[in-house]
Amino acid sequence: MSIVWPALPTVFPLPRTVIIAEAGVNHDGDLQQALRLVDAAVAAGADAVKFQTFRSDALVTRTAGKAAYQRQTTAQHESQWQMLRRLELDAESHYRLQRHCQERQIAFLSTPFDLESLRFLTDELALDTLKISSGEITNGPLLWQAARSGRRIILSTGMASLAEVEQALAVLACGYLGTAPALAAFEAAWMSRQGRQHLADRVILLHCTSEYPAPEHSINLRAMDSLRSAFALPVGLSDHSEGVAVAIAAVARGACVVEKHFTLDRRLSGPDHRASLEPQALADLVRSIRAVEQALGDGFKSAAAVELANRALVRKQLVAVREIAVGECFTADNLGCKRPGVGISPLRYWEWLGRRATRAYPVDQAIVEDEAP
Repeated sequence: MSIVWPALPTVFPLPRTVIIAEAGVNHDGDLQQALRLVDAAVAAGADAVKFQTFRSDALVTRTAGKAAYQRQTTAQHESQWQMLRRLELDAESHYRLQRHCQERQIAFLSTPFDLESLRFLTDELALDTLKISSGEITNGPLLWQAARSGRRIILSTGMASLAEVEQALAVLACGYLGTAPALAAFEAAWMSRQGRQHLADRVILLHCTSEYPAPEHSINLRAMDSLRSAFALPVGLSDHSEGVAVAIAAVARGACVVEKHFTLDRRLSGPDHRASLEPQALADLVRSIRAVEQALGDGFKSAAAVELANRALVRKQLVAVREIAVGECFTADNLGCKRPGVGISPLRYWEWLGRRATRAYPVDQAIVEDEAP
């Protein structure tokens, strides 16, 4: 299944938000669990399900420690390399997952963490879109080679400043142009109209807070606006907060892509399960995002079609609030405003004060238009 990716955002209505169900490593190295994750993403209504492709030996040194959240959710004695080693999916598992996604009609995506994995995704699996993790935003060789492949790139920007995002985009522009990588070439590609056009055609930025889970006060959704303004590229959110509120709010702020970790069971042992949504919550998120998309509308302020039947019922008209005799003047004591609003608008109340009634009005009768001044 292919995704219709968003074009450059301009004004409302926004294009349909692409919802990526981030399976990541929540398969725990078990292909059958990974297949069940695909099924759960389909059932929830996600547009894509994303995994992670890596070779532990190429990703991390054997002495590298684990992040605090990883130490809390995995065995204390194992290193990061050992943890990642048991979470690897081999080539055959990737083929099987991709076939299963095709059968279930959901897009298959994956994040490469090393050059060999990148080449596998582009040359063997022939993916048309690559997701680049926040941790790789300074990995020049990976960025350049990813762009050199000509693929669309979704770039997460967690932990990065605007200057670092600009540097990463310069490397991507250089790769798309096919220029030999070098600092001077990156700058030239970034400054060129052709390089910027390649980025506009192929790159989506995701705001991200790289903590698991990320506390709400650290999210800073307004940074999405800064990214959009600085680089004139489509912007979305890779959300690591708990619950669904932040992701829904991001759509209301114009996120064209939302990525959210999910798991079959948050009680499972593994680095990312506790910061993930379970299937029912993922389905709730998808439904809420689709509802927000409809609610955003086109931005033009006017009466909605569904309001028209209520307008006469809840607005008011000029009426007699006590009996008015023929020839009696309309005053603040006998003229008032009551529902329904099918007659003269209360905005014209002051026009009637001081006029003489040309007919008698019982209490609550609507004032008619032919009264003479």
